Amino acid sequence: MYFKQIAVPGIGCLSYVIGCPAAKVAAVIDPKRDVQDYIDIARNEGMKITHVIETHIHADHVSGNLEIRSRTGADIYFHETAPVTFEHKKLKEGDIIELGTAKFEVIHTPGHTPHSLSLLVTDKSRSEEPWLILSGDLLFVGDIGRPDLAGKELLEEQVKNLYESIYNKLGKLSDRLEVYPAHGQGSLCGKGMSSKTSTTLGYERHTNPLLHLDSMEEFKKSFMQEYPARPKSFSHIISMNTKGAPWMDRSIDDRPLTPSQFRDAMKIGGKVIDTRDAPAYGGVHIPGSINIGFGNQMVNWIGMAVEPESKILLVFTEGTKYRDMCTLLYRIGYDNILGYLQGGIPAWQEHGFPIERLPQISVQELQDEIKRKTYRHIIDVRSEAEWNKGHIEEAELLPLTEMLLKEEVNLPKEEKMIVTCRVGYRGNMGASYLQMRGFKNVHNLAGGMQAWANAGFPVKI
Repeated sequence: MYFKQIAVPGIGCLSYVIGCPAAKVAAVIDPKRDVQDYIDIARNEGMKITHVIETHIHADHVSGNLEIRSRTGADIYFHETAPVTFEHKKLKEGDIIELGTAKFEVIHTPGHTPHSLSLLVTDKSRSEEPWLILSGDLLFVGDIGRPDLAGKELLEEQVKNLYESIYNKLGKLSDRLEVYPAHGQGSLCGKGMSSKTSTTLGYERHTNPLLHLDSMEEFKKSFMQEYPARPKSFSHIISMNTKGAPWMDRSIDDRPLTPSQFRDAMKIGGKVIDTRDAPAYGGVHIPGSINIGFGNQMVNWIGMAVEPESKILLVFTEGTKYRDMCTLLYRIGYDNILGYLQGGIPAWQEHGFPIERLPQISVQELQDEIKRKTYRHIIDVRSEAEWNKGHIEEAELLPLTEMLLKEEVNLPKEEKMIVTCRVGYRGNMGASYLQMRGFKNVHNLAGGMQAWANAGFPVKI
C-alpha cells in the first residue's frame, strides 16, 4: 500500500494519497485546490487517481476535487447526507472501497458537520486488521473538531453527535490505530491542535482531556463555549465546495499594473492588500490599504479582514511573489485577483499619487507617554489568553479577530491610538485596519509586547 500525507502550511490542511502501485490505482482524500502534487505523485508511482474522497464539506479551504476529476476522470465521493449539488457518488456507513492492497471502510462520524465521515484504512498486504484511520475533522492531534460551523441552531445536536462519534464510534476501535486528521496546527477548525500531524488513538485517549470525560454533560459543558472566530471567508468557501469550485488556471498569468492602472482599479472598488513588513508599510503606503504581511497565518487573516468577493489588488516588495500569493488566495476562494503594483510603492510615489504613513512608536516612547499621561488609548489586539499572561497596565484588550469582524469599532476616531500585539505583525495589521476605517491618529508599537518585556518595562498579570 502506498501512503502519503500532504501538508499545506498556513491553513494547516492535511490531505492524503493512498493507493496500490501494483494495481496502479490511488485515491486522494480531502484535496487542496492546487492539485499538481497529487498528479505528480500518481505519475511518479505509476498509479492512476480513480477516487477522490471528501470526509466532509470543508469550510476553511476550497477543494480540488473537480480539478482532479477534470484531469484524471476520477469519481468524487461524499457521505450520502452531504448537500453537494454537483455530480458525485454517495457513501454510507459500512461501505467498502478496495484499491488493490488498500482497503477503506466508511464510518459516519458527524459532529464537526452533520455529514462528516472517517475512513478506516487497511493494508491487506500486511494484515486484515485496520492500520490507520483518516479522521477528517472529528479527531485532531490534541484536539477535537469544532461543532459550531453548521450554525448555532444545530450546535447542541452537533455536540451530541461529536460525543457519539468520539466515545461510541471511535470507542470500539483499537488503541493501536494510527490517526491521520484533515487538519493540523494553523487550522481554525479546532482550538488547540498540536504541530504534530499524526497520533494514535491510544495516545489521544491517554492525553487528550476531551477523550476521557465522565459523561455527556461534562462533554457538552466543555464545548458549549466560545470557539475561534469564524472568518468572513468560511461561508463563501462552504458555498464553493457545495456547488463545486471553478477550475484553477493551469498557469497563473502575470498581471502587473502600472500605478495609473492600479489607481483606476481602486476607483472601481479594488481592495489593496499590502504584503510588506511593518516598518516598510509604516514608512509609506497607499491610503485605504490593509497591511497583511507574509507569515504562517496570512491566509487566515485575509479571511478575517477581507470580504471574499472583493476585487484584490496586491502590493509587494518583489513582483516575483505574485504567483505564490495567487495560489494562497485561490486556496481560500479569493479568485477575483486584479493584479499587483508594478514597481511597488516607489513607482506609486514617483507618479505623485497620495501616500499615507503609519508611525511605529518605540517602547521607550510609549513608556515616556505613560509617565507623562499623554497617551490616549493603548489597544492590545492579542487573544485573551495572551493578555492574561501579561499586558501593559494602561492598555485595553480588543482581540484582532473581534476588531476585524466588527461592523463598527467603538473607539473615538480623532484620538491617538497605539496598537500592540506580541511582536508587531498583528499590531500593524490592526492599526492599518483602523486607519482604513477612518481613524486619524494611529500608531503601531514596534516589536510589540516582546520588545516591551525585553526592555524591562512593567507587565501586569
